[in-house]
Amino acid sequence: MANKIGVAVIHGGRSGEHEVSLQSAASVMEAMDRNKYEVIPIKITKEGEWLLPEPSIPFTFQGIDVVFPVLHGTNGEDGTIQGLLELANIPYVGGGVAASAVGMDKSLMKAVFAYHGLPQANFLTVLRQQWEKNPDTVKGEVAAQMGFPCFVKPANLGSSVGISKVSEPAELGAALDLAASFDRKIIIEEFIAAREIEVAVLGNDSAKASIPGEIKSKKDFYDYEAKYTDGNAQLFIPADIPPDTSEEARRLAVAAYKAIDCAGMARVDFFLTKETGKLLVNEINTIPGFTKFSMYPKLWEATGLSYPKLIDELIELALERHKDKSKSVFGVD
Repeated sequence: MANKIGVAVIHGGRSGEHEVSLQSAASVMEAMDRNKYEVIPIKITKEGEWLLPEPSIPFTFQGIDVVFPVLHGTNGEDGTIQGLLELANIPYVGGGVAASAVGMDKSLMKAVFAYHGLPQANFLTVLRQQWEKNPDTVKGEVAAQMGFPCFVKPANLGSSVGISKVSEPAELGAALDLAASFDRKIIIEEFIAAREIEVAVLGNDSAKASIPGEIKSKKDFYDYEAKYTDGNAQLFIPADIPPDTSEEARRLAVAAYKAIDCAGMARVDFFLTKETGKLLVNEINTIPGFTKFSMYPKLWEATGLSYPKLIDELIELALERHKDKSKSVFGVD
Protein backbone atom coordinates (compact mmCIF):
# COMPACT_ATOMS: atom_id res chain seq x y z
CA MET A 1 0.00 0.00 0.00
CA ALA A 2 3.07 2.22 0.26
CA ASN A 3 2.76 3.53 -3.29
CA LYS A 4 -1.03 3.70 -3.26
CA ILE A 5 -3.57 5.93 -1.56
CA GLY A 6 -5.61 3.95 0.94
CA VAL A 7 -9.27 4.86 0.35
CA ALA A 8 -11.92 3.55 2.72
CA VAL A 9 -15.34 3.53 1.08
CA ILE A 10 -17.89 3.59 3.90
CA HIS A 11 -21.33 2.55 2.74
CA GLY A 12 -24.66 1.07 3.81
CA GLY A 13 -25.61 2.70 7.08
CA ARG A 14 -28.55 2.97 9.45
CA SER A 15 -30.77 4.80 7.00
CA GLY A 16 -33.85 4.31 4.86
CA GLU A 17 -31.48 4.74 1.94
CA HIS A 18 -29.26 1.79 2.87
CA GLU A 19 -29.81 -0.07 -0.42
CA VAL A 20 -29.19 3.05 -2.49
CA SER A 21 -25.88 3.50 -0.70
CA LEU A 22 -24.84 -0.05 -1.58
CA GLN A 23 -25.53 0.65 -5.26
CA SER A 24 -23.65 3.96 -5.21
CA ALA A 25 -20.65 2.48 -3.39
CA ALA A 26 -20.40 -0.41 -5.84
CA SER A 27 -20.20 2.07 -8.73
CA VAL A 28 -17.63 4.24 -6.94
CA MET A 29 -15.37 1.30 -6.11
CA GLU A 30 -15.64 -0.14 -9.61
CA ALA A 31 -14.49 3.20 -11.07
CA MET A 32 -11.42 3.53 -8.84
CA ASP A 33 -8.02 2.99 -10.44
CA ARG A 34 -6.54 0.03 -8.53
CA ASN A 35 -3.06 1.05 -9.67
CA LYS A 36 -3.53 4.31 -7.78
CA TYR A 37 -5.79 3.35 -4.87
CA GLU A 38 -5.94 0.62 -2.28
CA VAL A 39 -9.71 0.32 -1.88
CA ILE A 40 -10.94 -0.66 1.57
CA PRO A 41 -14.71 -1.36 1.60
CA ILE A 42 -16.33 -0.74 4.98
CA LYS A 43 -19.99 -1.64 5.23
CA ILE A 44 -22.25 -0.40 8.00
CA THR A 45 -25.23 -2.70 8.48
CA LYS A 46 -28.77 -1.50 9.13
CA GLU A 47 -28.16 -2.40 12.77
CA GLY A 48 -25.07 -0.20 12.92
CA GLU A 49 -22.37 -2.89 12.82
CA TRP A 50 -19.18 -1.99 10.93
CA LEU A 51 -17.92 -4.76 8.66
CA LEU A 52 -14.57 -5.10 6.90
CA PRO A 53 -14.09 -7.41 3.87
CA GLU A 54 -12.69 -9.99 6.29
CA PRO A 55 -14.77 -9.95 9.50
CA SER A 56 -11.85 -11.31 11.53
CA ILE A 57 -9.87 -8.10 10.94
CA PRO A 58 -10.51 -5.54 13.74
CA PHE A 59 -11.64 -2.15 12.52
CA THR A 60 -8.95 0.54 12.62
CA PHE A 61 -8.14 3.67 10.63
CA GLN A 62 -4.59 2.40 10.19
CA GLY A 63 -3.64 2.33 6.51
CA ILE A 64 -6.46 4.70 5.54
CA ASP A 65 -5.32 7.92 3.88
CA VAL A 66 -8.76 9.23 3.00
CA VAL A 67 -12.36 8.18 3.53
CA PHE A 68 -15.01 8.30 0.81
CA PRO A 69 -18.38 8.29 2.62
CA VAL A 70 -21.09 6.97 0.34
CA LEU A 71 -23.81 7.14 2.98
CA HIS A 72 -27.10 8.63 1.83
CA GLY A 73 -29.59 10.03 4.29
CA THR A 74 -29.52 10.02 8.08
CA ASN A 75 -26.55 8.69 10.04
CA GLY A 76 -24.15 9.46 7.23
CA GLU A 77 -25.06 12.41 5.04
CA ASP A 78 -26.12 14.52 8.01
CA GLY A 79 -22.77 15.32 9.63
CA THR A 80 -22.57 12.28 11.93
CA ILE A 81 -19.88 10.33 10.09
CA GLN A 82 -18.14 13.61 9.25
CA GLY A 83 -17.91 14.41 12.97
CA LEU A 84 -16.33 11.03 13.68
CA LEU A 85 -13.75 11.56 10.93
CA GLU A 86 -12.98 15.05 12.20
CA LEU A 87 -12.27 13.60 15.65
CA ALA A 88 -10.04 10.94 14.08
CA ASN A 89 -8.30 13.65 11.97
CA ILE A 90 -8.87 11.64 8.76
CA PRO A 91 -9.37 13.39 5.40
CA TYR A 92 -12.74 12.65 3.83
CA VAL A 93 -14.63 13.37 0.64
CA GLY A 94 -17.48 15.86 0.74
CA GLY A 95 -18.84 18.59 2.95
CA GLY A 96 -17.94 19.09 6.60
CA VAL A 97 -20.07 18.67 9.70
CA ALA A 98 -21.99 21.94 9.42
CA ALA A 99 -22.59 21.79 5.66
CA SER A 100 -23.71 18.17 5.88
CA ALA A 101 -26.11 18.83 8.75
CA VAL A 102 -27.65 21.92 7.14
CA GLY A 103 -27.85 20.25 3.75
CA MET A 104 -29.73 17.31 5.24
CA ASP A 105 -32.20 19.34 7.29
CA LYS A 106 -34.46 20.92 4.66
CA SER A 107 -35.91 23.35 7.17
CA LEU A 108 -32.50 24.72 8.18
CA MET A 109 -31.30 24.60 4.59
CA LYS A 110 -34.18 26.71 3.35
CA ALA A 111 -33.68 29.19 6.19
CA VAL A 112 -30.02 29.60 5.18
CA PHE A 113 -30.98 29.99 1.53
CA ALA A 114 -33.52 32.66 2.50
CA TYR A 115 -30.85 34.54 4.47
CA HIS A 116 -28.64 34.56 1.38
CA GLY A 117 -31.48 35.79 -0.81
CA LEU A 118 -31.74 32.68 -2.96
CA PRO A 119 -35.10 32.30 -4.72
CA GLN A 120 -37.20 29.35 -3.51
CA ALA A 121 -40.77 28.12 -3.06
CA ASN A 122 -42.81 28.93 0.05
CA PHE A 123 -42.53 26.38 2.86
CA LEU A 124 -43.81 25.61 6.33
CA THR A 125 -42.11 23.57 9.06
CA VAL A 126 -44.16 21.50 11.51
CA LEU A 127 -42.89 19.41 14.41
CA ARG A 128 -44.20 15.87 14.88
CA GLN A 129 -45.26 16.83 18.41
CA GLN A 130 -47.33 19.72 17.01
CA TRP A 131 -49.03 17.39 14.55
CA GLU A 132 -49.78 14.78 17.21
CA LYS A 133 -51.14 17.26 19.75
CA ASN A 134 -52.95 19.77 17.50
CA PRO A 135 -53.77 18.09 14.18
CA ASP A 136 -56.64 20.44 13.32
CA THR A 137 -54.47 23.52 13.90
CA VAL A 138 -51.72 22.10 11.69
CA LYS A 139 -54.17 21.24 8.94
CA GLY A 140 -55.56 24.77 9.08
CA GLU A 141 -52.08 26.31 8.82
CA VAL A 142 -51.20 24.14 5.83
CA ALA A 143 -54.45 25.01 4.06
CA ALA A 144 -54.04 28.73 4.76
CA GLN A 145 -50.33 29.09 4.00
CA MET A 146 -49.64 26.44 1.34
CA GLY A 147 -52.99 25.48 -0.19
CA PHE A 148 -53.45 22.44 -2.41
CA PRO A 149 -51.80 20.67 -4.03
CA CYS A 150 -48.71 20.73 -1.83
CA PHE A 151 -45.84 18.43 -0.93
CA VAL A 152 -45.27 16.94 2.53
CA LYS A 153 -41.77 15.69 3.39
CA PRO A 154 -39.66 14.54 6.32
CA ALA A 155 -37.19 17.38 6.93
CA ASN A 156 -34.21 15.05 7.36
CA LEU A 157 -34.28 12.45 4.63
CA GLY A 158 -33.32 12.15 0.98
CA SER A 159 -34.05 10.15 -2.15
CA SER A 160 -37.74 11.13 -2.03
CA VAL A 161 -38.39 8.74 0.87
CA GLY A 162 -41.53 9.59 2.85
CA ILE A 163 -42.69 12.30 0.42
CA SER A 164 -46.32 12.72 -0.58
CA LYS A 165 -48.06 14.96 -3.05
CA VAL A 166 -51.27 16.11 -1.38
CA SER A 167 -53.91 17.08 -3.91
CA GLU A 168 -56.78 17.78 -1.51
CA PRO A 169 -57.35 18.30 2.23
CA ALA A 170 -58.60 14.73 2.75
CA GLU A 171 -55.13 13.39 1.87
CA LEU A 172 -53.20 15.64 4.24
CA GLY A 173 -53.48 13.57 7.43
CA ALA A 174 -52.01 10.41 5.89
CA ALA A 175 -49.18 12.41 4.31
CA LEU A 176 -48.29 14.05 7.62
CA ASP A 177 -48.41 10.68 9.40
CA LEU A 178 -46.05 9.20 6.80
CA ALA A 179 -43.54 12.05 7.02
CA ALA A 180 -43.73 12.01 10.84
CA SER A 181 -42.84 8.31 10.87
CA PHE A 182 -39.44 9.22 9.41
CA ASP A 183 -38.58 12.45 11.26
CA ARG A 184 -39.62 14.73 14.11
CA LYS A 185 -39.61 17.68 11.70
CA ILE A 186 -41.96 17.86 8.74
CA ILE A 187 -41.71 20.33 5.91
CA ILE A 188 -44.64 21.32 3.72
CA GLU A 189 -43.92 23.05 0.41
CA GLU A 190 -46.18 24.81 -2.03
CA PHE A 191 -46.76 23.07 -5.33
CA ILE A 192 -44.87 24.61 -8.22
CA ALA A 193 -45.78 23.74 -11.80
CA ALA A 194 -42.24 23.42 -13.03
CA ARG A 195 -39.55 21.48 -14.81
CA GLU A 196 -36.89 19.84 -12.63
CA ILE A 197 -33.37 21.05 -13.37
CA GLU A 198 -30.23 19.75 -11.65
CA VAL A 199 -26.65 21.03 -11.53
CA ALA A 200 -23.58 19.26 -10.14
CA VAL A 201 -21.04 21.28 -8.15
CA LEU A 202 -17.42 20.31 -7.49
CA GLY A 203 -14.72 22.04 -5.46
CA ASN A 204 -13.77 23.48 -2.10
CA ASP A 205 -13.48 27.23 -1.64
CA SER A 206 -13.30 27.60 -5.42
CA ALA A 207 -16.26 25.62 -6.75
CA LYS A 208 -17.38 24.98 -10.32
CA ALA A 209 -20.72 23.93 -11.74
CA SER A 210 -21.56 21.41 -14.43
CA ILE A 211 -23.91 22.00 -17.31
CA PRO A 212 -27.53 21.65 -16.16
CA GLY A 213 -29.57 18.52 -16.75
CA GLU A 214 -33.30 17.91 -16.61
CA ILE A 215 -35.27 15.07 -15.06
CA LYS A 216 -38.62 14.06 -16.48
CA SER A 217 -40.52 11.47 -14.48
CA LYS A 218 -43.38 9.45 -15.90
CA LYS A 219 -44.91 9.56 -12.42
CA ASP A 220 -46.63 12.41 -10.63
CA PHE A 221 -43.29 13.40 -9.13
CA TYR A 222 -39.70 12.12 -9.02
CA ASP A 223 -40.07 9.53 -6.25
CA TYR A 224 -37.75 6.85 -4.82
CA GLU A 225 -38.71 4.18 -7.36
CA ALA A 226 -38.24 6.48 -10.33
CA LYS A 227 -34.79 7.43 -9.05
CA TYR A 228 -33.41 4.01 -8.26
CA THR A 229 -35.52 1.00 -9.19
CA ASP A 230 -38.08 1.18 -11.95
CA GLY A 231 -36.31 3.51 -14.39
CA ASN A 232 -39.50 5.59 -14.80
CA ALA A 233 -37.50 8.76 -15.25
CA GLN A 234 -35.57 10.22 -18.14
CA LEU A 235 -32.42 12.30 -17.81
CA PHE A 236 -31.81 14.96 -20.43
CA ILE A 237 -28.25 16.29 -20.51
CA PRO A 238 -27.83 19.09 -21.31
CA ALA A 239 -31.21 20.45 -20.34
CA ASP A 240 -33.10 22.06 -23.22
CA ILE A 241 -33.18 25.54 -21.72
CA PRO A 242 -32.03 28.98 -22.96
CA PRO A 243 -28.31 29.77 -22.54
CA ASP A 244 -28.99 32.56 -20.05
CA THR A 245 -31.15 30.24 -17.93
CA SER A 246 -28.39 27.65 -18.01
CA GLU A 247 -25.82 30.16 -16.81
CA GLU A 248 -28.16 31.40 -14.09
CA ALA A 249 -28.67 27.82 -12.88
CA ARG A 250 -24.91 27.33 -12.67
CA ARG A 251 -24.49 30.63 -10.81
CA LEU A 252 -27.24 29.83 -8.33
CA ALA A 253 -25.88 26.31 -7.82
CA VAL A 254 -22.50 27.66 -6.73
CA ALA A 255 -24.22 30.31 -4.59
CA ALA A 256 -26.27 27.62 -2.80
CA TYR A 257 -23.14 25.52 -2.36
CA LYS A 258 -21.26 28.40 -0.78
CA ALA A 259 -24.26 29.44 1.34
CA ILE A 260 -23.99 26.25 3.42
CA ASP A 261 -20.15 26.26 3.20
CA CYS A 262 -20.10 22.99 1.28
CA ALA A 263 -16.93 21.24 0.08
CA GLY A 264 -16.02 18.47 -2.30
CA MET A 265 -19.30 17.83 -4.05
CA ALA A 266 -23.02 18.47 -4.10
CA ARG A 267 -25.96 18.38 -6.47
CA VAL A 268 -28.28 21.38 -6.48
CA ASP A 269 -31.86 20.86 -7.63
CA PHE A 270 -34.06 23.56 -9.11
CA PHE A 271 -37.61 24.21 -10.19
CA LEU A 272 -37.89 26.03 -13.52
CA THR A 273 -41.38 27.48 -13.33
CA LYS A 274 -43.49 26.82 -16.39
CA GLU A 275 -45.46 30.04 -16.09
CA THR A 276 -42.63 32.57 -15.69
CA GLY A 277 -39.44 30.66 -16.54
CA LYS A 278 -37.98 31.64 -13.16
CA LEU A 279 -35.49 29.38 -11.40
CA LEU A 280 -36.20 28.41 -7.78
CA VAL A 281 -33.67 26.55 -5.64
CA ASN A 282 -35.29 23.36 -4.37
CA GLU A 283 -32.55 21.66 -2.34
CA ILE A 284 -28.89 20.69 -2.13
CA ASN A 285 -27.64 17.12 -1.75
CA THR A 286 -24.18 16.88 -0.18
CA ILE A 287 -23.70 13.17 -0.99
CA PRO A 288 -25.53 12.79 -4.30
CA GLY A 289 -26.28 9.40 -5.76
CA PHE A 290 -23.57 7.61 -7.73
CA THR A 291 -25.68 4.75 -9.13
CA LYS A 292 -26.07 3.97 -12.83
CA PHE A 293 -29.24 6.11 -12.81
CA SER A 294 -27.64 9.04 -10.97
CA MET A 295 -27.48 12.53 -12.38
CA TYR A 296 -24.34 13.75 -10.59
CA PRO A 297 -21.68 11.67 -12.41
CA LYS A 298 -23.63 11.90 -15.66
CA LEU A 299 -23.62 15.70 -15.50
CA TRP A 300 -19.85 15.80 -15.02
CA GLU A 301 -19.30 13.28 -17.78
CA ALA A 302 -21.29 15.49 -20.15
CA THR A 303 -19.29 18.52 -18.93
CA GLY A 304 -16.03 16.76 -19.80
CA LEU A 305 -15.03 14.93 -16.61
CA SER A 306 -15.20 11.14 -16.78
CA TYR A 307 -16.38 9.02 -13.86
CA PRO A 308 -12.85 7.81 -12.89
CA LYS A 309 -11.44 11.36 -13.20
CA LEU A 310 -14.33 12.64 -11.07
CA ILE A 311 -13.37 10.15 -8.34
CA ASP A 312 -9.73 11.29 -8.62
CA GLU A 313 -10.69 14.93 -8.22
CA LEU A 314 -12.96 14.27 -5.24
CA ILE A 315 -10.14 12.47 -3.44
CA GLU A 316 -7.70 15.26 -4.28
CA LEU A 317 -10.18 17.82 -2.95
CA ALA A 318 -10.52 15.86 0.30
CA LEU A 319 -6.75 15.81 0.80
CA GLU A 320 -6.49 19.49 -0.14
CA ARG A 321 -9.17 20.49 2.37
CA HIS A 322 -7.56 18.46 5.13
CA LYS A 323 -4.18 20.08 4.42
CA ASP A 324 -5.76 23.53 4.53
CA LYS A 325 -7.50 22.71 7.81
CA SER A 326 -4.18 21.67 9.33
CA LYS A 327 -3.05 25.31 9.07
CA SER A 328 -5.55 26.27 11.78
CA VAL A 329 -4.40 26.65 15.37
CA PHE A 330 -6.50 24.62 17.82
CA GLY A 331 -4.99 25.85 21.08
CA VAL A 332 -3.25 28.79 22.71
CA ASP A 333 0.03 28.37 24.57
